Order: sequence, then C-alpha cells, then structure tokens
Amino acid sequence: MHLENYISDLLYRYDCVTIPEFGAFLTQRVSAKLHETTHSFYPPKKALSFNEQLQQNDGLLANYIAEVEKIPYLTALNKISNQVKSFKSFLGEGEIVQLKNIGDLSLNADGKIQFNPSSQINYLTDAFGLSHFTSIDIDREIYLANVEEIEVNSPIVLHPEKRSNRNWMKYAAAAVLLLGLGGFSAMTYYNNTSIENHNQLAQEQANEELDAKVQEATFVISNPLPAATLSIEKQQGNYHIVAGAFRVEANSLKKVNQLRAKGYKARAIGTNRYGLHEVVYASFISREEAQRELYKIRKAHNRDAWLLIKKLQ
Repeated sequence: MHLENYISDLLYRYDCVTIPEFGAFLTQRVSAKLHETTHSFYPPKKALSFNEQLQQNDGLLANYIAEVEKIPYLTALNKISNQVKSFKSFLGEGEIVQLKNIGDLSLNADGKIQFNPSSQINYLTDAFGLSHFTSIDIDREIYLANVEEIEVNSPIVLHPEKRSNRNWMKYAAAAVLLLGLGGFSAMTYYNNTSIENHNQLAQEQANEELDAKVQEATFVISNPLPAATLSIEKQQGNYHIVAGAFRVEANSLKKVNQLRAKGYKARAIGTNRYGLHEVVYASFISREEAQRELYKIRKAHNRDAWLLIKKLQ
C-alpha cells in the first residue's frame, strides 16, 4: 500500500493528516513573497511540517483508505499499522523514508524524527497554476538621464499659431494616433481578461478533481425515526466537529436529538457533495477552540469524531 498517495490527497483539503502511532503532517498557509536580491516572485503556498507528538487516531486517514479501497475500517487501520512498523524499522536502521510529493523522514542524533519537506508540489489549491518566476531589474535612473539629455539637446520651442489650409491634416493625424492607442488599449484589456478567465476556470476544474478524491466517513443507524423539525440556535464558525454522516436524513435527525440530549450544541449542516447528511457536535470560529473541544469529545464520548473545515452558506 502506498500510504503517501492517500496522505497527499488529503493534504489538499485538510490542515492536519495524522498517521496513528507515528505522527502528523501539518500545513500552514504562507503568503506570496518577493526575493529582493534575485527579484524572484514566489506564489502563496501551504508550508508542510511534521509533528511526532500527534499520534492519536482521528479516523480521517483510515476512513479515507477504507472508502477508496472498498474495505472495512478495521482492515484499513491494520494496513496503516503495518506500514508504520515498516517506517519505524527503516528509521531504526538509519535509513531515510522517502514519501513521494511529501518529503523525507530520518532520525537525528537524539533519536527524534526529522522531516525534510518536498518542494515539488504546492498543496494550496488557491495557487493552482502559479509558479515562481524571476523579473529583470529595471533601472529607472538611466531612462531619466536619457530623457534629460534629449531635452537639453532638443529643446521644445513654441511659436505663435499660424493658420493655414493644412491644419486639418494635423487634426487628422492626432485622431488616427488616438484611435490607434485606444485600439491597442482595448486589445490589451481583452487579452488580460481572457487570460484571467482561463486561469480561473482551470483552477475551479482542478479543485473539483481534487475534492472528488476525498470521501466522507459514513455511519448508519438502523431503525430510523420519522423526520422531525428542530429549532436550533444559529452557530458561527468554519471549524466543525463531525459526529457522523448519514445516507438517510431521518438517521441524522435522530443523531442530533441524541447529542442535544447529552448537552451538545449539535446540528445538521446539510448534505455534502456525496449526498450524505452531516451532523456536528458544534461549530467554532477559531481552530484552537475547536481542537480543545475535539480532544474532550474523543476522550469522553466518541473517539472517531473529527474536525471538518468548511465555510457554510
């Protein structure tokens, strides 16, 4: 099993992908920057890092593997465990574990895992199609000196206007010049607009292809109850702790009632692109607050709960 392929798929959508009993790969958005010496422009990206302390299973990786390979969750979890044993064996022998499109793992002198991220791929979908480039340095001082020299050698002399029958030729020449400049400006604007539209369509198409690889966990409850109307207080935030995703809407409403009876601010947040009805314990504005609550829920109620980052309509 090529575990790095599944990790790479998930890194496009999630900020944290945990390998149980091994560690977690984390991403953080980095703004675009300009190198002042080389005049190279670098687009925004997701900086990739590794944290050996985060080893608790959050269910994300195992659920994704189970869904893609059409195997039971426990079988997927067992495959991950075998892969982790292989990683630790290689590292213990002083070898480097190379994960394609992710980076290299090795042990340092203190026996801790050291991560060297790959620079071959950018997991920020907003930067799709962008690559770094180097711009030629423009010396504006030279152009200014040239203009000054021209002005000295060829001064502009103003003469009183002399009327003649050839004035209409001057106006006609000015009109042709203005029309030419206007046509050039319109052509430039049209070309720039076409390029921007093309890049936007290409980016949206790539995002759809990447999102289509990510599946959501499915939990089925037998004996569904009839649909019920719930009065739920409005919650804000893009960080949601997911309790489950259901193919039958009545099951999702039953799950909401169960969680609210236990004191959670549970609610149904609608269906995802796969037609599953998602139920969350609560929504939070900050990631830190959501992570603290997720830890409590896993410890006290549901070890398979996981964090969803999604902007609701």
